Amino acid sequence: MPKKNIPSRSLSFPAPARLVVALMLAAALAACSKSGNQPQGQSQAEVGYVVVKAQRQAVTTELPGRTTAYLTADIRPQVGGIIQKRLFKEGANVKAGQPLYQIDPASYQAAYDSAKASLLKAEATLASSKLKAQRYTELDKIDAVSKQDNDDAQSTLRQNQADVEVQKAAVKTAAINLDYTRILSPISGRIEKSSVTPGALVTASQTTALTTVQQIDPIYVDVTQSTVDLLRLRRELASGQIKKSGENSAQVKIVLEDGSTYERPGKLEFSGLSVDTGTGMITLRAVVPNPDGVLLPGAYVRAVLEEGVDDHALLVPQKAVSRDQTGAATALVVGEGGKVEQRLLTVARAVGSNWWVTKGLKEGDKLIVDGLQKVRTGDAPRAIDVTETLKKDLAREAAAAASDPSLGGSAKNGDDASDDAAGSSAAGAK
Repeated sequence: MPKKNIPSRSLSFPAPARLVVALMLAAALAACSKSGNQPQGQSQAEVGYVVVKAQRQAVTTELPGRTTAYLTADIRPQVGGIIQKRLFKEGANVKAGQPLYQIDPASYQAAYDSAKASLLKAEATLASSKLKAQRYTELDKIDAVSKQDNDDAQSTLRQNQADVEVQKAAVKTAAINLDYTRILSPISGRIEKSSVTPGALVTASQTTALTTVQQIDPIYVDVTQSTVDLLRLRRELASGQIKKSGENSAQVKIVLEDGSTYERPGKLEFSGLSVDTGTGMITLRAVVPNPDGVLLPGAYVRAVLEEGVDDHALLVPQKAVSRDQTGAATALVVGEGGKVEQRLLTVARAVGSNWWVTKGLKEGDKLIVDGLQKVRTGDAPRAIDVTETLKKDLAREAAAAASDPSLGGSAKNGDDASDDAAGSSAAGAK
């Protein structure tokens, strides 16, 4: 059967319709191009930042140390004998001049009585020789007695006068020894346990102390500081980077073994003049009030010394600082154009929950503290100021730590800690 020629049809649109179709195709191609560059559903990253501000910060150094009694007296007998009584309670506070022990005084009382009798005898002899010497002096004036007899009478008088002085000294010595049988405390303080009991024989100036009295209010805290830190501090003071905190003495805060802070600050009274050749350290001594006897001699403590003040310190939250593969401290900031920049930091020390940064940041930088894992260098995230939020978070953390008994806190001081945290712990985020 012969094929029929079927005429082909072509779609034809008016000119306005063709223009509309062309625009729709261009929009579809643009949409496809965008979907190829950015996955569907991805949005702009969001980060939180705080503005870095300089503030006044005390330059402190925390050093280990030991407490030492302000005064120490080892009690030893000055005469020998048998201990009759112990006149104190072990561990009690005693006053200067208070009797501690009684040694049997019988032999010393007898020696004192004998010395007094000898003195009376010498005084009687002196009185007789004095009268004789006076008579011979008068007789010598009228040549009624020989010159030799008068000289002998005057010499006997002087000898008897010397004998009286000797006997007076003997009486005084016997009285001192008798007084020494009653052993007194030379200082006020807390007394240790007794090394002897009644009935024990003691000797004069023996090496073993009967007991020890220690004055612990105030009390010394001896700490050591390296010469490297001392030279650094002097260099910073000379350059004007920090200011001296006091003219004569620095304030010292004491941290106890359990981590709590002792409520009464002390003052640095002495700085060693020589360096220990073995350790390269110098000794510092602080005097700390101790009216309640909380600090005991020999206890390990940490002393926080306020050495100076930096008026332009930069404190930043610790969570904003990380370490790279080499261990260097780094941080991310929102730089020019809203793009993320990485800064290499020099960290001096920790101050509460902040790092004290000396290099790498400047006042006014927008330091990223939240969303660090969402961005990389060069990104342009949406940045939000979280300064106030960070303050509240740190306050809650401080309150929780203060109310945790395992950290030395209690529920009683939890509210106080939350009030203080906004002003101290979050100081770098102001």
